[in-house]
Amino acid sequence: MKITSAEFVISNSDVSKCPAERIPEYAFIGRSNVGKSSLINMLTERKSLAKTSARPGKTQLINHFKINKNWFLVDLPGYGYAKVSKKTKNTFQQFITDYFEKREQLVCAFVLIDIRHEPQEIDLDFLAYLGESEIPFCIVFTKADKIGKTKVNNHVSNYTKHLLATDWAEMPPYFVTSSTEETGKEDLLAYIDQLNTEIFSS
Repeated sequence: MKITSAEFVISNSDVSKCPAERIPEYAFIGRSNVGKSSLINMLTERKSLAKTSARPGKTQLINHFKINKNWFLVDLPGYGYAKVSKKTKNTFQQFITDYFEKREQLVCAFVLIDIRHEPQEIDLDFLAYLGESEIPFCIVFTKADKIGKTKVNNHVSNYTKHLLATDWAEMPPYFVTSSTEETGKEDLLAYIDQLNTEIFSS
């Protein structure tokens, strides 16, 4: 899939105020500072569609971007560490949960995980939440250019072992990406295109 248009539509913290259009939505979420904005900008070939920042926790609202006039890319606040008040974190958590549990247009969540690190409890807990809530999701490993290929493979293998050792029957779909080198871009967009094709043809 080639992205020919990407436009910002709305930011808000109330799921009921999200766009009413009945078109597919794909949500991107991960721990703060996982490289989400860079990935979104890489996928859309827009340098500043999503705001990047050296300060974790920059995204604080549900951000809708309309892609190719027929689907939404949704940029959600990061979970975990962010230099915001406890009250603000609780608000984040509530409207993130509301979005996942109430947004009927959501087709798939893409959970971003920094490939440089061993499996983190906060990521595993979030994946478990999505699984228990029966929300379709994929894992997007980011920053693959920061470590060698052998380490990338080892870390993916470690995640697979962790998930299969718990309640997972199989490893969820996953993508290994690098925003700097555009690794994984075509595969990720092809996956979204495949889901869109299935939706629009049904």
